Amino acid sequence: MTARSFGVLCLLPLLIFSLAFLALPLVRLVLSSSEGADGWSVYIRMLQTPRYLSALLQTLLVSGAVTVAALAVSTTAGLFLTRNRFWGRSALLSILTLPLAFPGVVVGFMIILLGGRQGLVNQITPGHVVFAYSTFGLFLGYLYFSIPRVLLTVMAAAEKIDPALEEAARSLGAPAYRVLWDVLLPALRPAMVAAGAIAFATAMGAFGTAFTLATDIDVLPMVIYTEFTLSANFAMASALSIALGVVTWGVLLIARSLSGGTVAAGG
Repeated sequence: MTARSFGVLCLLPLLIFSLAFLALPLVRLVLSSSEGADGWSVYIRMLQTPRYLSALLQTLLVSGAVTVAALAVSTTAGLFLTRNRFWGRSALLSILTLPLAFPGVVVGFMIILLGGRQGLVNQITPGHVVFAYSTFGLFLGYLYFSIPRVLLTVMAAAEKIDPALEEAARSLGAPAYRVLWDVLLPALRPAMVAAGAIAFATAMGAFGTAFTLATDIDVLPMVIYTEFTLSANFAMASALSIALGVVTWGVLLIARSLSGGTVAAGG
């Protein structure tokens, strides 16, 4: 057996997996979107329906807000934890990454326990504040499981920054904010872009948290779910799924070009 034949044989399982579990379902999804009464015009009807456009816009806004907030919180915490060693650091890091162990439904349930009708905030505030079922509640749920993903990525990049660069900047008289702006953030930029793309893609496709919390708002994963379960509108559900995938893929493609590396979405 030649080396070329052996290489092809080794790639055969990957090819079979790609066709069976990646390519074929995507092709079937695209074809399914044209099998309704509207045919391929289902995409035009999707763009002309206010509910679908509103759900897409709301999903984009929440995902964008979560991405910005997760980057701000995780970059600050990541730099602090990377540059400082103190008692309880490992425990703190474990707590910050604990949400990775929870499915979206559990995260949504926790937000309800905090800001639901029987939640802690409602019980201790005089105005009986309830926010779990609003856009803000969904934002908090998405942020909760986005922070550890961004934090771990940023910390891994921060560990590789040469401390001598910071010392050189300080020795030249640069204040702390200039060191952060001119040295640390440029060095972290590829990791931040990649981590931000992961947070955005995860929020765009998150279903469990949305299923638990989105009683008063529409986000695209929930609209897709109701279209094929309650309405049996498989064509529109497929078209909305394609739209969700294209938007998320476009963001990942832009992030890949900006970060200069590989960007992968975490589920």
